[in-house]
Amino acid sequence: MTDAIRYEKGQDNIVVLTMDMPGQSANTMNAVYREAMGKIVERLEAEKDSIAGVIVTSAKKTFFAGGDLGELIKVTKADAQTFYNMILNIKGQLRRLETLGKPVVAAINGAALGGGWEICLACHHRIALDSSSVQLGLPEVTLGLLPGGGGVVRMVRLLGLEKALPYLAEGKKVRPDAALKAGLIHELASDKDDLLAKARAWIAANPAPKQPWDVTGYKIPGGTPSSPNVAQMLAIAPSVLRDKTKGCFPAPEKIMCAAVEGAQVDFDTAQIIEARYFTELTTGQVAKNMIGTFWFQLNEINAGGSRPQGFEPYVTKKVGVLGAGMMGAGIAYVSAVAGIDVVLKDISIDAAEKGKDYSAKLLAKKVSRGQMSAEKRDGILARIKPSARESDFEGCDLIIEAVFEDRDLKAKVTAAAERAALSDAVIASNTSTLPITGLAAAVQNQDKFIGLHFFSPVDKMPLVEIIKGEQTSDETLARGFDYVMQIKKTPIVVNDSRGFFTSRVFGTFTNEGLAMLGEGVSAAMIETEARKAGMPVGPLAISDEVSMSLMNHIRQQTIKDLADEGKQIPEHPAYAVIDMMLNEYKRPGKAAGAGFYDYPEGGKKHLWPELKTRFEKCDAQISQLDVRDRILFIQAIETVRCVEEGVLTSVADANIGSIFGIGFAAWTGGALQFINQYGVQDFVARAQYLAEQYGERFLPPALLLDKAAKNQSF
Repeated sequence: MTDAIRYEKGQDNIVVLTMDMPGQSANTMNAVYREAMGKIVERLEAEKDSIAGVIVTSAKKTFFAGGDLGELIKVTKADAQTFYNMILNIKGQLRRLETLGKPVVAAINGAALGGGWEICLACHHRIALDSSSVQLGLPEVTLGLLPGGGGVVRMVRLLGLEKALPYLAEGKKVRPDAALKAGLIHELASDKDDLLAKARAWIAANPAPKQPWDVTGYKIPGGTPSSPNVAQMLAIAPSVLRDKTKGCFPAPEKIMCAAVEGAQVDFDTAQIIEARYFTELTTGQVAKNMIGTFWFQLNEINAGGSRPQGFEPYVTKKVGVLGAGMMGAGIAYVSAVAGIDVVLKDISIDAAEKGKDYSAKLLAKKVSRGQMSAEKRDGILARIKPSARESDFEGCDLIIEAVFEDRDLKAKVTAAAERAALSDAVIASNTSTLPITGLAAAVQNQDKFIGLHFFSPVDKMPLVEIIKGEQTSDETLARGFDYVMQIKKTPIVVNDSRGFFTSRVFGTFTNEGLAMLGEGVSAAMIETEARKAGMPVGPLAISDEVSMSLMNHIRQQTIKDLADEGKQIPEHPAYAVIDMMLNEYKRPGKAAGAGFYDYPEGGKKHLWPELKTRFEKCDAQISQLDVRDRILFIQAIETVRCVEEGVLTSVADANIGSIFGIGFAAWTGGALQFINQYGVQDFVARAQYLAEQYGERFLPPALLLDKAAKNQSF
């Protein structure tokens, strides 16, 4: 077995420690690391007198990846004491390294995140490879954790409370040049040889360095929590944080506690405080939800878990986009940024040019912020060709239709585009609700037709929902999947149905909010409780954004489509509210300047005051918990229906899709994980209560009852 950490002492008496976990592509703080580091520190202490200094580096592409999430997700409340002792052991090893009395240098040859950055912080001097592929930081908060290897304690002592908090509580990551400016590292190196040469030179010049916090008379930069300026910041910081987390995410709050409490005591006591909060978070449910979804399931998707096997990876070269509105312009932008040539077509060249302007504006912002060169911007813009002619689609291997949600219009434009594009081009629709199998009837090669449902604004939203129609071939699905990965989005794959997965579930969220308003529940309470449940915005605000006229249009199209199939649309209490807002009050939404909210010129939007008199009823108020549960439960139940009907085929697609596509409460780990962590049997009982109180739509589907009977989770 190869050593997890190689110990090599050179002629100059400098020991180079090379971290190289056997059988792993990255170094992690697993049991192998802990044992190896323990032995290394003992050996360094024993041979201290014959050592000039220590360089810590890595044999992997990255420096060190951080904690072992496979291990962390399994830690239960029963393991708390053992886990806590293990954390103190990891911290103790790093503490012994920095108090060895010899210079210790981190030669950072790749990304050092989480535990990796904590190892660097325990070194006296930090030198990083000056490469854009190197990232430094503490992203633990994004998985519901805090930096537990001394990261909170050392960052606060290095930068001071105010400057350290963005790295700790927001998980801010930086490139080496920015890290140098911020005082996180001391030097940059041009390549690996330069990295080691600079490390050796620093050791020679500094034979007995101490960490700043170990120097007599050391004071925390910017002052302790009792200093007037820090005390002033801390007076408002918790409420600002609470406004962001809505109390759903314990990690940022515990990070602030560990940072502030640790800044008031000595180093070793601060380490104990950090370890206690870390143990509390690791054994808690929210971290389990977030690690499971944002790490394991997201990696499963990005590794091609839902992609059909047996097809060579396909690189899209030229995309034709139909419709240069908000969606089409966004699709053109992300494609061009990914290096794909784009033809952006609309009915007039002016409309197409306007669509290209959208990219120009986004890129101009990047150039003005120094994130991109003017040359690079010009190169991206040169890839977008505005057009009003189908013939310009010649040579396109992918066509994406992004016109208005109207079946006849979509049919007309896709058929014309198919005739002009390459004979084996994939034809995709960006529809959010219309079944793909029906839309495919407009083209010659129905096996080449697929749904690629983007979310607005396309440049910011990380998800694309890929919809497989009845005729869509596996090869087409694989090509659609590869294109989504090529433009650096996360693909989820669903089978065809009306509204697919995300729009269906999203519809239950907005409709439930409107139904409550119709019952007389206070609008302010609906909006507040939705945010407290973990939704990014309330259902009334989002209905204004989408516009009730569009909601009504989709409903009318559905009524028409179902009538052709001899079916009827089920009634929903939300429809009456939409009809009143549109027909009686003439308030269709944000674009019209009036919906559930007023949008004063230059002022902040606020709830329409007349909602109180027109909708609210004193005797109709329900508990805050019922409001929150109605919002989360209705979405989770609809997600189960999607699994039951075979629209969804993987738990990862369901959880990631619900968070990235709909904004489902991220603390839960997604719509199906929300049920798992609630307890399947308890969830069924609560859903049955909600059904009795508020309507049959809350009745648990058969699949859920079956899971509860067998006590199985998703």
